[in-house]
Amino acid sequence: MTADVPAFYVVDGERFAPTALTRGPWSADAQHAGPPAALVGRAFERLDPAGGMRVARFTFELLRPVPLEPLTVQARVVRPGRRVQLAEATLSDGRGEVARASAWRIRATDGTDGPAFRAAGTVEPPPFSGPGAATELPVYDPGWRPNYFEAIEWRFARGGVSEPGPATCWMRMRVPLIEGEGPSPLQRVLVAADSGNGISAMLPFDRFLFINLDLSVHLAREPRGDQVCLDARTHIDPGGVGFAASEIWDEHGRIGLGAQSLLVAPR
Repeated sequence: MTADVPAFYVVDGERFAPTALTRGPWSADAQHAGPPAALVGRAFERLDPAGGMRVARFTFELLRPVPLEPLTVQARVVRPGRRVQLAEATLSDGRGEVARASAWRIRATDGTDGPAFRAAGTVEPPPFSGPGAATELPVYDPGWRPNYFEAIEWRFARGGVSEPGPATCWMRMRVPLIEGEGPSPLQRVLVAADSGNGISAMLPFDRFLFINLDLSVHLAREPRGDQVCLDARTHIDPGGVGFAASEIWDEHGRIGLGAQSLLVAPR
């Protein structure tokens, strides 16, 4: 299904050209926010010291729909530090900014290997079935192909898109973020985390919009392996405002939290 499309993005000089696998649920001309978020996360990972700090909090603000056009990412450290850094980034197309992002980066150390830290960091196994026992299900057909949904393997431990309400879904990227480049653990999380409002939808896709305006992710550690699980729940007010909240897991335990603010309206 994705054999003719090598990745979510192809490098185009200093820009990143999106493939059709980035297309999301609301328009054939707009990207799902997961791949662009991961593209910005990649830029944060490459800031000095590259590999020396871990992204502990990532916030992605969508200024307008992300078009299927080449994108430029610019990231910088605005609060340098030996143990913590605050970084900011912009994502732009030919007409200007599409999104803004910020991240707190923390230097992980080996100096916390004591009894108290080991007890506090005890791994809690997922309270639901793992990806091997979960059910592989299609998520959503937006009416255009290829699309983001085909680029992900979806295995539901609880619920499903055809069942309104909370859902727990294991997600695995079928293609890399960048052609010829293996995705990092952070990139795997960010590609998946923006789907919390989709898998836990309270309203049918064909009749309503529930578009997220942002994505915030807090991570205590990076995932191990290629599976990322969202245990997601959506809350909607009759006034058309909502939010989706996700606990983020890998096969070894809980790794973080995700949240999205939602605009909810009839199509």
